[in-house]
Amino acid sequence: MAVETKFVVVRKGEEKMTFANKKEADAYDKMLDMADAFTDWLLQSEIEIDEVLAENIALHLAEQKDTVQHILRTSKLPEAETAPADVKADAETAEETPVEDADVAEYTEDAVKTKKVRAIKAA
Repeated sequence: MAVETKFVVVRKGEEKMTFANKKEADAYDKMLDMADAFTDWLLQSEIEIDEVLAENIALHLAEQKDTVQHILRTSKLPEAETAPADVKADAETAEETPVEDADVAEYTEDAVKTKKVRAIKAA
């Protein structure tokens, strides 16, 4: 007979989620605490908002805690991870753009100058 340990997050007498380890259960419980605080804050605000909507917004804010913190710190949305798509788009653009020999020679000459400057700075 196997023995399994399960960690169950219970709120208001209702099982919310079951986890295999305590760390994940504690993190989820903390996120629910944050959502409760956001819900109370939204309901106390001057905005007329339905309790269900306030709970949904609060849960979303708590789930997206890192994004919310980033926005509060920088006043900007975090950049989406689209680097591979951008590189692919740049490669397609480069293939479509004809390059003249003079442009290549100029670029190569600039690159050599840059490398020499870097080599001097490094030495």
